[in-house]
Amino acid sequence: MRLLSRVMAAGAAVGLTVMAYTAGAPGDTDAALRTVADEAPGYAVEDFAYPQADKIQQERGIILKRGDGHIVLAECGPAGLLEVWARSQDKICFRVTGNQGYLSLEIPSVYAIKGNDYQTEVNMTVDSEEKTFEVDENAWTPVGESADPEGREHMLVEIVTSK
Repeated sequence: MRLLSRVMAAGAAVGLTVMAYTAGAPGDTDAALRTVADEAPGYAVEDFAYPQADKIQQERGIILKRGDGHIVLAECGPAGLLEVWARSQDKICFRVTGNQGYLSLEIPSVYAIKGNDYQTEVNMTVDSEEKTFEVDENAWTPVGESADPEGREHMLVEIVTSK
């Protein structure tokens, strides 16, 4: 019985509180609703832009555009990373997570990529041509200028992975 009395008292207090917060000025029954709606934050829209891309470009000279978050720049060292070799950079490594991944980027003068446990395809440009290379799993694959009969410099523009 005491429990029922406490529950009813708490319910009455909540009811009075709700009435107090929802009551507006006389004749203005929608004041509280309008105020909340006007102050509500806007919608979040994901643009898939790479986080801190400007800082990475300044520090490393790599342009990371956008992706799905499953291919991310990583410190080289641990096993299982994708390793990109370019004449204009030191070794650049990427960690891959999930069942598939996508990253749009720009790294000039890429000539070799060491694959990991994922099936990896890279898209590159040279002059006005686009070229696609399949990267061998857990092995070095010549790409770009090292796979080009003319030895032209290639720009790495996309990495696509899947399990």
